[in-house]
Amino acid sequence: MPHRLSYADLQNHARHWIEAWNRGDVEAVVSAFSDDAEFISAVAEPYVGTSRIQGKAALRDYWVAALADRPGLHFELVTAICDEPGQQLVVHYIASANGKRAFACEIMRFENGRQVYGEALYGALAL
Repeated sequence: MPHRLSYADLQNHARHWIEAWNRGDVEAVVSAFSDDAEFISAVAEPYVGTSRIQGKAALRDYWVAALADRPGLHFELVTAICDEPGQQLVVHYIASANGKRAFACEIMRFENGRQVYGEALYGALAL
C-alpha cells in the first residue's frame, strides 16, 4: 500500500524544508526526494545548462554550486498550502540573499512519501 503524507506531514515538510535551507544543509533538502525526481527552476540554467534537472544526484550538485554563490541565503515562510488528497504542497516564502529579498514559491508533488517533482517560481522583490 502506498505511503501517503497527511496534512500535518505536509506542513512539517514545509517547515523542515525552510529550516534545512537556512542551515545550508543540502543533504537534508535532497533527502526528501526520490532518486528519479524532476525539478524545474529558471535559476538552475547557469549552473547546469538547463532549467530542468533530473535525479537526486543532479539536484545535489546544482544546489551545492548555487549555495556557494549565495552565502547567507535565508528563507522566511509566508505560508504552506497543502493538498493532502493530491499529495501536493506549495511553499510560499521570502528568499533573502546578496542583500535582496524576493517572494518565491516551490510547488512540490509527492508519491509514496517522497518528493517526485518540484518547481521553483520567483517573483517580485519583497520590500
